[in-house]
Amino acid sequence: MRALVISGGGSKGAYAGGVAEHLMRIQKRKYDIFVGTSTGSLLLPHLAAGKIDKLYKLYTQVNQNSIFNVNPFKIKHKGKREYVSINLINVLRQVARGKRTFGESDNLKKLIEHSITPEEFELAKSHVADLVITVSNLTNNVVEYKSIKTLSYAEFIDWVWISCNYVPFMSLAKRHGCEYADGGFGSIVPIREAINRGATTIDAIILQSENVQPNQELGQNPFSLLMSLFRFMLTQVENGNVIEGDLVAKAQNISLNLYYTPSKLTENSLIFDSKLMTNWWQQGFDYAAKKAANQVDEEEKEPWWQVFFQRLRGRE
Repeated sequence: MRALVISGGGSKGAYAGGVAEHLMRIQKRKYDIFVGTSTGSLLLPHLAAGKIDKLYKLYTQVNQNSIFNVNPFKIKHKGKREYVSINLINVLRQVARGKRTFGESDNLKKLIEHSITPEEFELAKSHVADLVITVSNLTNNVVEYKSIKTLSYAEFIDWVWISCNYVPFMSLAKRHGCEYADGGFGSIVPIREAINRGATTIDAIILQSENVQPNQELGQNPFSLLMSLFRFMLTQVENGNVIEGDLVAKAQNISLNLYYTPSKLTENSLIFDSKLMTNWWQQGFDYAAKKAANQVDEEEKEPWWQVFFQRLRGRE
């Protein structure tokens, strides 16, 4: 069975949408299993239901107000760089209200409810062997995977929203006596879970550059420093997920195709800019096209019998 895995990455999900569009529309790849984290979770139901055009509109028209009902950020532009600082008024209001997060993302849940209809939920559910949402149970210190096959429409919408909640900048959710947050805190690239669900061929879209990035300046205030620390920790989780997934895939003779971003798209993936996200979608589409062309070139250099067996394994 073929699986599509999409990592977390906030606004960079637009790039993943472009890659997925090329894989599914141009390369005609059909997926039995979909597994995602955070923004990856948000992409999956539309892809499984074949609603790529609707997904494109969603990811290229969104802005900060679409996500936050309490926005903890202030954004300043200097040249081509974005500088993010704390929105002190909103944060103080949160403290005064006894809240434990800097911001709240109720608007994101409304957006998810509006963008995924009950009919589309049922369509996605009927078209796949499995569709899995990754969430972090902070109370029990475990990663949990929620299958569309076991959820009602309302439950599914809720878990997709929870999977996207990058605390402490977004909402902290409490369900069944436990507190939950973004799945990326425990499994940002859930390749291993796709293997556990029976995948024999996996396409994994990783919303991070494969190459080592230049040294970056740490935040000049406590708020931006916190963002830098979160980026560091999640990068380590991501690298660990990919290494583990690759080792398990090789041990079980599973074909694993990795799709990275060609460069660092943004320093803060919680900034949602429709123009940038439109550009990232096209970059993802172009990158998938280039990688497909390179693979064809490589295949032409290989013996015909090797190519035959590789393609045969890809159809399993």
